[in-house]
Amino acid sequence: MSEIGFYHLTRTPMEQALPKLLGRVLGQGGRAVVRVGDPARLAGLDASLWLSTDPDWLPHGSPQGIGHPELQPIWLTTEDEAPNGARFLFLVDGADSAHLGAFDRVLDLFDGQDEAAVAAARRRWAAAKAAGHSLTYWQQGGRGWERKA
Repeated sequence: MSEIGFYHLTRTPMEQALPKLLGRVLGQGGRAVVRVGDPARLAGLDASLWLSTDPDWLPHGSPQGIGHPELQPIWLTTEDEAPNGARFLFLVDGADSAHLGAFDRVLDLFDGQDEAAVAAARRRWAAAKAAGHSLTYWQQGGRGWERKA
């Protein structure tokens, strides 16, 4: 079973929160897949990762780019795949995966300002708990991420 962390965005948008979390994965020598539900959202996150200043370098690729996923430490996709051998899965904007158990750690990020997104995250939490995964809940606070459960 995987460790799944639910990350409740309350202070910053996804475009600011995601790069910092991905930077931590890369800092540990890890590889990540970021799964989004929409190609337009993928393009927007791709641009925000290239423009990130904290951290200032997040090498990544996507099917819309040059490709070669096996060479990319971060892979952005709309598909339920990990062609770069990632052990970290980021689920963004309600994206889900049928392969949660294939990852060491799953980070489910959702917008706390969107009631539908919060309700959907609660449903994903219940499903992951029923499947036997280890769960944690993190919320943005004044000093960064605070573990709430």
